[in-house]
Amino acid sequence: MMPRICISRRTSLAAAVMTAVLAVSAAVATEPAAVVTKLADDVIAVLKQDDLSKAAKRERLERLVLASVDFDTLSRLVMARNWTRLSEVQQGEFKREFKRHLSATYGRRIDNYQNETVHILSTREEVRGDRTVKSRISRGGGIEDVLVDYRLRQHDGEWKIIDFIIEGVSLVANFRSQFQELMSRGGPDHLLSALRKKTAEEEAREDAV
Repeated sequence: MMPRICISRRTSLAAAVMTAVLAVSAAVATEPAAVVTKLADDVIAVLKQDDLSKAAKRERLERLVLASVDFDTLSRLVMARNWTRLSEVQQGEFKREFKRHLSATYGRRIDNYQNETVHILSTREEVRGDRTVKSRISRGGGIEDVLVDYRLRQHDGEWKIIDFIIEGVSLVANFRSQFQELMSRGGPDHLLSALRKKTAEEEAREDAV
């Protein structure tokens, strides 16, 4: 059984931000903090639209998020050294299935939004010229605030998100350990099969709600 990141109700906005799966357009903002601020503002605007169905919200969020995410780099980071063990065809299939998995895993939580707000705290320079934008998701009172870091890398003059760290848990590191275990058990075919199965289970769970 493939484990997944556990997300409580209080991290619903962070989960909504991670509904990333289908879009491919480029982010228009040029600075790392501006990319994150625009993404958060756009996500919240969608979540506040009570006249939209859950499916419509999810579709809009899917288009929004990867406008700011470098999914090719994210996929390579998640697979790490195992990336080159996949053929070109398998790499393409992995990216499609991984997007679908993220959508199914996080997309069904968007109804839990409770008027949270996002505050940008700081920006830190990392190795390779990456930047980490630190933020806090506030629900009021500070007790249930959630810390979310966004790691960004510049490519062709644009800053794109390559990792999300929710309360100290890196999406890249979390999935990397899961996928390494699956690869060690049966290679690329086993990984892709397990990913498809897990995603189907998540989609069935959403349909049952």
